Amino acid sequence: MGSANTYVAAIDQGTTSTRAMIFDRQGRVVSSEQIEHRQSFPQAGWVEHDAEEIWRNTRRVVAGALAAADLNAGDIAACGVTNQRETTLIWDRETGTPIHPAIVWQDTRTNDLCTELAGDVGMDRYRDRTGLPLSTYFAGPKIRWLLDHVDGARRRAEAGELCFGTMDSWIAWNMTGGRDGGLHLTDVTNASRTMLMDLRTLQWDEEICAEMGIPTALLPRIHSSSEVYGTLREQGSLHGVPFAGILGDQQAATFGQACLDPGEAKNTYGTGNFLLLNTGTEPVFSDHGLLTTVCYRIGDQPTRYALEGSIAVTGSLVQWLRDNLQIITHASEVEALAASVPDNGGAYFVPAFSGLFAPHWRPDARGVVVGLTRFATKAHLARAALEASAFQTREVIEAMQADSGVALSTLKVDGGMVVNELLMQFQADILDVPVVRPRVSETTALGAAYAAGLAVGYWESEDEIRANWAEDRRWHPDMTSDERARLYAGWNRAVAHSLDLA
Repeated sequence: MGSANTYVAAIDQGTTSTRAMIFDRQGRVVSSEQIEHRQSFPQAGWVEHDAEEIWRNTRRVVAGALAAADLNAGDIAACGVTNQRETTLIWDRETGTPIHPAIVWQDTRTNDLCTELAGDVGMDRYRDRTGLPLSTYFAGPKIRWLLDHVDGARRRAEAGELCFGTMDSWIAWNMTGGRDGGLHLTDVTNASRTMLMDLRTLQWDEEICAEMGIPTALLPRIHSSSEVYGTLREQGSLHGVPFAGILGDQQAATFGQACLDPGEAKNTYGTGNFLLLNTGTEPVFSDHGLLTTVCYRIGDQPTRYALEGSIAVTGSLVQWLRDNLQIITHASEVEALAASVPDNGGAYFVPAFSGLFAPHWRPDARGVVVGLTRFATKAHLARAALEASAFQTREVIEAMQADSGVALSTLKVDGGMVVNELLMQFQADILDVPVVRPRVSETTALGAAYAAGLAVGYWESEDEIRANWAEDRRWHPDMTSDERARLYAGWNRAVAHSLDLA
């Protein structure tokens, strides 16, 4: 189909599935292959993945995406990886076998440990160095839990026999040789989600590691997000291709959306929602419950930072309506059901299934539906569930504007839920700013492809990435300010009801 090195490949290892995508120079999707993996819930609050299943799926989707476009390794200029962040794995360096299932970012088993680590200092004990509050969300406490609960793990970790990694590290290690010389590395964006990296030096913080009880022998080397790390050696479809980009999924989406200047922001509507604002070369610390995180680092250039608002439950609430309540059979039906009523009928749904993330950080919160009357139907519940994504996004944007002093003029959106036009219109209405959807909705995989392609000169500069970005559709606010204020006040009352329930 193409001459040598015509395309760039990206592996997107997500929370629910793994996919491989091939992109051309214009940032268009040439082919794609996707496989879901199992979600395990061994106890209430526990969420696990089988990392070996994910690695098998990765090999299958890469082969499938190449075959679908009739391409081989010689057609691929570079490969990048993007991944679900914070999901934590420890494996044996000799055998390549995980010592325990991966502990997923949504998992809350480290709640007591986080309280213990906070001690008298409080949840912000490490915020000035890591940009993060002590929370079950991040990888550091999950590593500590594994070392405390898997037989012999701490002794083997101290002896240098084990590797810790987020999913990017696991994929990278396997793809570059695994037991036979696999590279044990991560990038600055993923490292910034462990709670173990100093945001300014971009190195593991020895003191925090010691206080958390994590031997540094376990940790991967930290690299930039876009550089040639090595060659893919996995005896498979991408043998010999330069491995040249790693970005955590939300940072990858920011990159794919071309939010490359300070003040530019994107909101991803996925399992949860993640709003990132590029703040430039200085970390901005939040007074309003946002995370300070690395946005990306290209080669040796100065690191770019971001403020992030992480919302735990948005798209997964629609899955919950489908699987747990069974009021819809397919997630795609939620829009028509919600649109069959003119408003929420007074009902508000706060989906604090694993506590509330930004801007509240309340692990004690639980899900509530408030404002029910005999009048309420499943259609009102469906509408309240969609509106919850928009209300939570507004909370985060208000925090962002307060922290950064930047007023948002438009919101760039991506992710699985942006096909939902009712939600997009309601989002514009409740924010009172236009909402813009790009032509390529696979911004996460695209961001990883851009990082890899830049490293090998497939794309010359970030200007080409800006030029590739194109608008697909725009929603304008169409709600009175009185109605907006009334609805948001109702939401804030509902949030108050969700607190102190755990």
